Amino acid sequence: MKLRTAGFGTSGYRRNEGSCRMKDQSTRGFLSALEADGELHRVQRAIDPRFEIASVLSLRERGPAQLFENVTGHAMPVVANLFNSRGRFARALGVPRKDLDRFYLAALRNPVKPTMVTDAPVQEVVHSDAIEVDTLLPVPHWFEREAAPYVTAGVIVAKDPETGRRNVSIARLRLEGGNRLMAGIAKNHHLAIIAEKARQRGHDLEIAVVIGNHAAVLLGSQMYVELGDDEFDIAGGLLGEPVELVKCRTVGLEVPAHAEIVLEGRLRPDDLIEENAVSEFPGFYVYYGPGIGVEIDCVTHRADAIYQAILPGYAAEHCLLGAVAIGTTLTRDLQRSIPAVRRVLVTDGGMGRLHAVIVMHRPRLGEGKRAILLAMGLVNLLKLVIVVDDDVDPEDPRQVEWSLAARFRGHEDLIVLPGVKADRCDPVHEDLVVTKIGMVATTRPGDGEPGGRSEFARPPPEVYDRIRRDLELY
Repeated sequence: MKLRTAGFGTSGYRRNEGSCRMKDQSTRGFLSALEADGELHRVQRAIDPRFEIASVLSLRERGPAQLFENVTGHAMPVVANLFNSRGRFARALGVPRKDLDRFYLAALRNPVKPTMVTDAPVQEVVHSDAIEVDTLLPVPHWFEREAAPYVTAGVIVAKDPETGRRNVSIARLRLEGGNRLMAGIAKNHHLAIIAEKARQRGHDLEIAVVIGNHAAVLLGSQMYVELGDDEFDIAGGLLGEPVELVKCRTVGLEVPAHAEIVLEGRLRPDDLIEENAVSEFPGFYVYYGPGIGVEIDCVTHRADAIYQAILPGYAAEHCLLGAVAIGTTLTRDLQRSIPAVRRVLVTDGGMGRLHAVIVMHRPRLGEGKRAILLAMGLVNLLKLVIVVDDDVDPEDPRQVEWSLAARFRGHEDLIVLPGVKADRCDPVHEDLVVTKIGMVATTRPGDGEPGGRSEFARPPPEVYDRIRRDLELY
């Protein structure tokens, strides 16, 4: 099946039933924009989904998005490496790169509830008999010691059987043959809590797995919010308009109408399947024990569907999805108690989960340490947190290291917390505890004043500013 190469079958805008102008809520306008700027690489050579796609994506981890048009044994193409930089998220959301963090916070604080439609591109084709997921979808087999292919960009929609409130999240889904999958879900995740509620009531949990989503839906699904908060509301905040949802064909759930593919089925909490080795964000194999069985009863998709994948393990796109979500929600939560907090950046080198830089504006004595302790309390994953002033760019490791060299006083600015509970994903935990470290690298009152020991050496301001305005003349 070949793609509609001109704009991937989308004009970028459309009209809904109320005839008001709406944004393109698919991935296709973004793919067209990437291709127009030379940031989409089409792989036309035949490629095996068993390990070859993973190898190409690993070798081109931070380069152009990759569109595999000729996947052996499948008519459906595969796209990946779409969101492997913060700039790509800005591009997909239509936001200037410099405004991205403020935009995320505004979306969290101003959610937009979804709206229902009846005509959905994602339901152009319906399969409801003798489902063979591995035949219908070109799911890559990623790494050598993993037992089978994994769906890695599937946004899972479910409802709390107690409250009826929707939950939207991502969990890894391994193909088990035919219509069976295995879901690997951390026990503290909301989806696991909802599944346990269903188990205690003696029934399965209906789920829908949505593949090929707009960036707003992907990011919204990852935000650290309370159980019962609807992540589609956050996605609407990121879009600046309601996410258009359509009712599923066989389960009582609603899914994004402009996605590429939906798997409708049931999570079966009593059906445990041993997972064995699986890759995790530190880049290593881990052994989590059994996952939960899933049965798929219906698959819907666009007529020319594109399968979206995310390279798992220690890969830019995988780590960045978590980093953006953790950083955004942690910024919001810290600002509630400490207004001096300006931003929290969860770093790439810290696997998008374990290390953070907190940016503060003129923190008072002791506020930096308080911010560190609060951050570690709010996000169990964090084990190294550095606090810097807002004249430091947290995305520039050189500036962060300079701040440590120029402003960190080890005898009084270092926090060492041994024996703190760790997440099971931490690569160095022992009996689920690690040592956590905080470092405050901020100026003290008077440090930057004329004659102070941290006064910056600069030309006279009037000369410097004049030259900066006219720099292109020199």
